[in-house]
Amino acid sequence: MTKSALPVDGEQLQRDIEQIALFGAVDADDGRGRTALPGDEANGEARDYLVARLEEAGLDVRVDAVGNVAGRWTPPSADPNAAAIAAGSHLDSVPRGGIFDGPLGVFAALEAVRAIRESDVSPDCGLEVVCFTGEEGTRFADGVLGSTVATGKRGVDETLALTDGNVTLEEALERIGYRGTGRLDASEWDAWLELHIEQNSRLEDARVPLGVVTDITGTVRCHVTIEGEADHSGTTAMTDRQDALAAASELVLAVERSATEAAASGSGTAVGTVGHLDVEPSVVNVVPGTVSMRLDLRSVERAEIQAQLDAVTSVLETVKDNRNVSTTFDCTYDVPPTPLSARCRDTVLNAAQDCGIEARTLHSGAGHDTMQVADVTNAALLFAASVGGHSHSPKEWADWDDCTAATTVLAESLARLATTDEH
Repeated sequence: MTKSALPVDGEQLQRDIEQIALFGAVDADDGRGRTALPGDEANGEARDYLVARLEEAGLDVRVDAVGNVAGRWTPPSADPNAAAIAAGSHLDSVPRGGIFDGPLGVFAALEAVRAIRESDVSPDCGLEVVCFTGEEGTRFADGVLGSTVATGKRGVDETLALTDGNVTLEEALERIGYRGTGRLDASEWDAWLELHIEQNSRLEDARVPLGVVTDITGTVRCHVTIEGEADHSGTTAMTDRQDALAAASELVLAVERSATEAAASGSGTAVGTVGHLDVEPSVVNVVPGTVSMRLDLRSVERAEIQAQLDAVTSVLETVKDNRNVSTTFDCTYDVPPTPLSARCRDTVLNAAQDCGIEARTLHSGAGHDTMQVADVTNAALLFAASVGGHSHSPKEWADWDDCTAATTVLAESLARLATTDEH
């Protein structure tokens, strides 16, 4: 039983998330899944539902040029010119993803603001509920699209011109009615909080409902191509081959090996993945001539990411010499490790303690919009325990009581940040 005086409604939070789960719902033998890519029909329906709920709660809603949605409540007690406290997440998903990743953070933020509004708390500043566009990187960009614009790291016009190969982001947003105006500016917030499902089993294993993140892993995503020569599999001697897939296999194993070594000898957070390969011509009786690969390298220590990058370049030089292939290597996505605000983190930990909710500090191995926002204002990231650690899968799940507990701490934290002497 929590000790918070804020009237957080866990049943309403559950209803909101279950409603979002209907938009883009996919059949799954185990669990509940959804596919809602940025700017698609399911994403538009989810946004429509959010906007309706924001307006029902009495928030003023605006949509910026790249589709970021923000609902603001300015209490009678607040200085309308004071920097707001914001919270939220995203509503897009990966293909066949789970129902908590993103929606939990958006609707927990809404429920937290509603609870504060219905309490005796008199905030000194406005509160904002935010839904960023395209966090997952499944369409138009590699990830954290809307928050990158909101933090001024990418311009509006160049972002709207991004394409999925068929339509631009601008066209997709216009189709669903979310091509707004202006630019949401995260640097104007006094603080930002995001609640997310953990996507790991550390909290569940410890039987702790809430995690408070100390830092977010750095992430580098790279494109590699290997050009060999396609030839007949039956008539080309083994000594005469320029097999692009055989060369690529050496790189796949090197990525696994270098990440394992970095994790064992350092922070324990390094991971490396080759998650995508295109092989041409991809015919059983033809020696592969071209392979295109995408790599994902992560750690909370930049030096450990660099060690993985060095291993990649070393192996590419080796296969060029030994296998007579040509290669290209391009890193298009590079987000450094992000430490989070001690001020916000301490506020969350103190709120959890006062509410009688056990919390544990930990790092995040996944990227989030918070890693962008943390560069321009004070930011914290909260985790609700995952059941089985599953994520990006219909098996993704969180206990509703844990979601309610985490939302209660979120509400208490927002209330405390909004009633400090700083405003």
